[in-house]
Amino acid sequence: MTVEAALRATRLHPGAWPRSLPLPAAGGGPELWLVPPGPLRTEVAALAGSVLDGAEKERAARLRRQEDREAYIAAHVGLRLLLGAYLGTAAAGVPLYRLPCTSCGRPHGRPAVHGDPVHFSLSHADGLCLLAFAATTVGVDVEPVPAPAVAEELAAALHPRESAELLALPPVQRTRAFARLWTRKEAYLKGLGTGLNRLPSLDYLGGSAEGAATAPPGWAVADIAVDDGYAAAVAYRC
Repeated sequence: MTVEAALRATRLHPGAWPRSLPLPAAGGGPELWLVPPGPLRTEVAALAGSVLDGAEKERAARLRRQEDREAYIAAHVGLRLLLGAYLGTAAAGVPLYRLPCTSCGRPHGRPAVHGDPVHFSLSHADGLCLLAFAATTVGVDVEPVPAPAVAEELAAALHPRESAELLALPPVQRTRAFARLWTRKEAYLKGLGTGLNRLPSLDYLGGSAEGAATAPPGWAVADIAVDDGYAAAVAYRC
């Protein structure tokens, strides 16, 4: 299935968190939210102590870079607040758990809510967090557009047709096109629940142009319009 237009996410602002939201509708697309750590730094730091659970606090404390800690806290506070709004419950009481890992079967796979009233995915990169909520399995990814050398190195891990599409582009367009392809790939693999345990070369999600994503049967993949310097995508069962 091809989604022609890039989707847009709702940007959260300080003091403007939604308190009540209807669950995403069956048969509809995902609902997307941008959580910018910078503008929300003070607010999410104040909320983190009462909203995050012990494991989330420990994970944040282990991150060495301040930027990584702030992005993690913003993403997880945002996740809990929005899930609370969808589920009609306090953010700290959202019944999160981990699905079994697709590789080893241990309970450290994709996060979920008991009973699956809403499916969700989150991703954070330097300075930006992206959350997706849907009635069906969903994956989302946001990445900064990489340096040309990084894009060239990682392009070899893509599907052969995707790598060929990149090489056919003028060099000035390749890093942006690579970022689009890579976020589509990660979003789809997160939706599957495998992450990068499944080789990125196995699935074709090109072309390289914006809005030209191709998805396996039963899935939709779409680019997401985000801030300059980033690429983002969402994949969901349809």
